[in-house]
Amino acid sequence: MMEFPFKLGVHPINWVGEDVKEHGADTTFETIVDDIQSLGLTGTEMGRKYPTDPDILKQQLSQRGIQLVSQWKSVLFSDPAYREQELEDYRKHAQFLKQMGATVISTAEVGGSLHFDPRRSPFEKEVIRLDDKGWESLAEGLNAAGRIAQEYGLKLTYHHHGRTVVESPAEIDRLMELTDPSLVYLLFDTGHAYYGGADPLEVLRKHYDRIGYIHLKDVRLSVLEEARLEHADFVTCIRKGVFTVPGDGDLDFVPVIKELVARGYAEWAMLEGEQDPATHPAYEYAFNALQHLKSILNDVQEGK
Repeated sequence: MMEFPFKLGVHPINWVGEDVKEHGADTTFETIVDDIQSLGLTGTEMGRKYPTDPDILKQQLSQRGIQLVSQWKSVLFSDPAYREQELEDYRKHAQFLKQMGATVISTAEVGGSLHFDPRRSPFEKEVIRLDDKGWESLAEGLNAAGRIAQEYGLKLTYHHHGRTVVESPAEIDRLMELTDPSLVYLLFDTGHAYYGGADPLEVLRKHYDRIGYIHLKDVRLSVLEEARLEHADFVTCIRKGVFTVPGDGDLDFVPVIKELVARGYAEWAMLEGEQDPATHPAYEYAFNALQHLKSILNDVQEGK
């Protein structure tokens, strides 16, 4: 595989869904990591089919030349009543990732969201946006969690995410303004940026100095437009196939890759699709995404 200027891995969510449990339900951990090895990629995130015993997981990954880079951590910092327990859980999460030699903690606030907030009922239809006190509490909690991450040699990278309280360009901006740049970094996700109403390239350029981790995800615009007309929720959008891997959707990754190369980005980026592997085979789609990115990178290196 050609050498990328940044570290490139692939997310197991391409094989096994996290929000849509039936996607890849019968896929084994061994299938996922064998495919990642066959793709020539060396980084992955934690998935729900992965062994949770650090010694077993480390052995299985290392024998395939794969590094665990991160693991998602939901937090509920916008409500101060949850903070103490949330920070205790965050420390345990950081301890596991430290054992695994990971570098970042993918972190997202779930307060107010429909599918993640434990306080919400299944009959509600709208995200509850944060008021000023909620924003203040969220920022304080993230800064505290960022200090915990630093204790273990990790970075807290905040994942702006569809149908959560940090989704739109203005919400991303506000989060970056309220949090300590030495403690809270940004997980830049091309697909979620577009889903949330942003131009991914603008988010990349505006907040590049805060970016500590990247998800490269594409969007099928026709599916997104149809889902919006139907007022579909986030999980329904995934079932409809709103997301795919780079090169299979409608986002233009040329300026994104050009920007990353020009800026000298050298940290991890994950290929991510989050779609039904029964109709969009994970290995095949990841392979095609790699070819797409290689083609862009070749053109960039040739000055096209």
